[in-house]
Amino acid sequence: MSIGNSPEDDRPSDDRLADEIPSGDRPADDRPSIGQVLQQARVAAGLTVDEVSSSTRVRIPIVHAIEQDDFSRCGGDVYARGHIRTLARAAGVDPAPLLAQYDEGHGGHPPAPTPAAPLFEAERIRSEPRRPNWTAAMVAAIVAVIGFVGFTAFSGGDDGDGSKSVAEGSTPAPSKTAEKPKPHKPADPKPDPSDSAVAGVPRDKVTVKVDAADGRSWISAKDHSGRTLFDGVLEQGQAKTFQDKQKIALVLGDAGAIQLYVNGKQVDNEFEPGQVERLTYTKGDPEVG
Repeated sequence: MSIGNSPEDDRPSDDRLADEIPSGDRPADDRPSIGQVLQQARVAAGLTVDEVSSSTRVRIPIVHAIEQDDFSRCGGDVYARGHIRTLARAAGVDPAPLLAQYDEGHGGHPPAPTPAAPLFEAERIRSEPRRPNWTAAMVAAIVAVIGFVGFTAFSGGDDGDGSKSVAEGSTPAPSKTAEKPKPHKPADPKPDPSDSAVAGVPRDKVTVKVDAADGRSWISAKDHSGRTLFDGVLEQGQAKTFQDKQKIALVLGDAGAIQLYVNGKQVDNEFEPGQVERLTYTKGDPEVG
């Protein structure tokens, strides 16, 4: 038996081994979590949670939960990825690595571009009842009235001519009633509602129409002073119009289901189903403010 330190005492400790391993060779689990990266980036940018929540429209409890790596309050993977992307951009961080890290820990791949919830699929499958076309009905009614009046006038004139011919004993002239009534030119159709909407938009204000044409979506709308104009869910087929003298700020819970009309013009977008978008519009062209 030897007295003194055993050979095992000369081996480097685990802490010294961890310090000697190059950072590039360490396991991937040693990287900071998504919440840590977002929190450190926010602090480095000199932003408080309240400031981040105000600029991104992400509620304060959700910001705190994400920074603690708790994504259960986001409402699903689609919304969680949208919040991560939004918070990363607000703090000046590239969201792509964080989204990839989230996908690795939640199924290994990003969600397919499908509707955000099965509830939306059921609503898309069920055909939406068409609204009555009052413009076409009015035009048809006008044409019918004009046709009836014209036919009555022709019939009355023919009866007088026929009676006179029989009384004189001459051969009756061919009745005009045998002729087909001449088609009447329909009244000029009313202008397209979208053209009327463009012409009726005031130039000194910003007007935004939100149309849930492709599915239901939660939306929030505020005016230039931060006053809430609407905060709720639009069912598929419903629409809301907001107006302010300076700007309209929007938050779309499912931007892929929404069609936007700004100052009377439709805004082309490439939003994916389930994507969360924050938009601001002002007077003039339909551009993001």
